[in-house]
Amino acid sequence: MPSESVTLEAVSKPLGNSSKIRTILVTQPYPDSTSPYFEIAKKYGVKIDFREFIQIEGVDAKDFRKERINLNEFTAIIFTSRMAIDHFFRIANELRMTVPDTTKYFCMSESVAYYLQKYVVYRKRKVFYGKQTISELIDVIKKNRKEKFMLPCTDIIKQEMADTLEKNKIDYKKAVIYKTLCSDLSNLSLPNYDMLVLFTPSGLASLYKNFPEFRQNSTKIAAFGPTTCQAVIEAGLQLDVQAPLQNAPSMTMAIEQYLKHYNK
Repeated sequence: MPSESVTLEAVSKPLGNSSKIRTILVTQPYPDSTSPYFEIAKKYGVKIDFREFIQIEGVDAKDFRKERINLNEFTAIIFTSRMAIDHFFRIANELRMTVPDTTKYFCMSESVAYYLQKYVVYRKRKVFYGKQTISELIDVIKKNRKEKFMLPCTDIIKQEMADTLEKNKIDYKKAVIYKTLCSDLSNLSLPNYDMLVLFTPSGLASLYKNFPEFRQNSTKIAAFGPTTCQAVIEAGLQLDVQAPLQNAPSMTMAIEQYLKHYNK
């Protein structure tokens, strides 16, 4: 089912200059009450909508068995996201397999690593993490190259991930545990938004699947992550806001910095 679009209404008065950013579409689920998006909407007088451009569908245990993968044969797991963690432990539970206490976890970022606490006693596990990309994590993986790695992933894996692991001759195997599907956006009016915020190349693919005649025109494009930014550029679009950067490690910080200058 299409995800529901929810709006953050600005508390301050609408911006008078039509050239300013007045409406933003974030291609993610509606956040919790602590999200910085609320403060941005209030502080800059903008209207922010949330709409998921992609849907995640878990691979069931029956289909996973067809991959002929035994979870217990791996001594280390590479987690690229919280979603991967959720579906890995879901599959393990459905298959009634207990993940050994000796398993090592290699996470793409610190936040992903801390999310493991939902499933394991963190202080009793060997957990390693990078900053945001596989290139930042590969050094610690190479120091543990004797391990047999499993990469729980979606059916659409970032090529950089596979290339980096193979280039460094890491003994690993992909395990597709969830699939990425395009959302139905037929009831969405893109011209209503001054800025579109993307987080994955799959989100961009969904944009063009739903709106094959999409033209950027005056719409500002914000993108998170190097692969998403690269996908935007390769699509021939102008990238106006990008994150993470040293002075803007989060998407909300990057958007706020842009609004601070653009909406003067």
